[in-house]
Formats: sequence, structure tokens, C-alpha cells
Amino acid sequence: MNNLQGMLKDIEMEVRHTSNYIGKDALDVRVMAAMKQVPRDEFILCEFHFRAYDNSPVSIGLGQTISQPYIVALMSDLLNTKPTDSILEIGTGSGYQAAILSQIVQQVYSIEIIEELAEKVLPRFKKLGYNNIKLRTGDGYFGWPEHAPFDGIIVTAAAPYIPQPLIEQLKTGARLVIPVGFPNNYQELMVIEKKAGGEIVTHSILGVSFVPLTGNREVKSAKKDLFN
Repeated sequence: MNNLQGMLKDIEMEVRHTSNYIGKDALDVRVMAAMKQVPRDEFILCEFHFRAYDNSPVSIGLGQTISQPYIVALMSDLLNTKPTDSILEIGTGSGYQAAILSQIVQQVYSIEIIEELAEKVLPRFKKLGYNNIKLRTGDGYFGWPEHAPFDGIIVTAAAPYIPQPLIEQLKTGARLVIPVGFPNNYQELMVIEKKAGGEIVTHSILGVSFVPLTGNREVKSAKKDLFN
């Protein structure tokens, strides 16, 4: 069994172990196909390549991590996507989550607040041919209104509360998948569904641990679009 096969087996095992929380014992086959197709080692620092297919988070520098593969797969599944969807991601990080989404939807818009990370991600997307990802540097709390509404929004950092601009940028029937909580405290992976008439339904999935969502909530930060 190679490392990739081992990672996929670990994800399947985690899904079975958490089935009572997530409400299923297998993830979307399209998500699992994407997890098989996208090379995680391309998104990890050279010194950590030996951990590329471990089912665990790995440092990518600047106080950030690439998420555990099971969590990446689960969050992708919880979005309940269609191939024609347009998805917003808050927190590009290494670019791995955006790359997974790029394999199962039509368009991904991704925002990263740390410009140094965003500038490293763009060459990866180009090298691997992920041409349906648009990247912006800026504060993801405010979303990307120019391309809203979205068929789904995913947040890859923990927010102390659910950002209202993101709810407003969801289409009716769409989902926001977000970890909610404080650093070094209990965090919950939440699914927020926007129903007809603007009704918001919230589901708590399971406990998680993410780096915090950062940014200035009082002043909209400068934005810069990076072209892939």
C-alpha cells in the first residue's frame, strides 16, 4: 500500500468512526476521487514531504497549517456540491482545499489574508493546471461580493461567530461550512443552510481544531486579485 492509498483508507476509517456525527458512513464518490487525484505533497514544505499523506495537519509556515485530509474531505462533502457550482473559500492557506474543490465544481474563488502565502500558492495552481481557481488577497470576513451569490462557502479557519457577510452571499438552498470557536478552546464544525425566505438553519457536526480566522472587522482591508 502506497502513502496515498493509506491516506484514503484512513479517511474511510475516520468516516466510519464518526458516522454518528456526520450522518453517513461514506463520503461523496466525487470528493474521494478528488482526494485521490490531487497530489498533497505538492502543497507541503519540502522538509515535511515525509508526512504528505499522513492523516494529520502539517505546518506550512507563517503559523498556518494544511488541514487533516479527513477534514478536507468531510468539509468538501458537507458543501453538497454540483459540478456546475461556484464556491467561495475563505483561507486559501496551502491551496490544497481549493485544489480539491476545483475537481468537483466549475469555479472556485479563494481569499487569503496572508499575501506571502497567496503568492506561493499561485505557481502551484499554474503548475498543476488548476485553472478554475481565482485567488484574492484580503480579509475573507467580507467575502467576495463581486461574484456573489455563491452555491456554497467554505471557511478553513475558526471564527468566533458566523460572519454575516458570508451568509448574505449564499444563494438560497446553499451551505456555509465553517469551524466556529476560539483558539485553544472548543471549536465546532458547523453547516449553515440558507432556506427559502432567508431562513437560516444551523447544524453542528463535530468538534475540530483550526487556526483562527484573522482580519480587521472594523475596516475593510485592501484587496488584490491574483490571476491564475
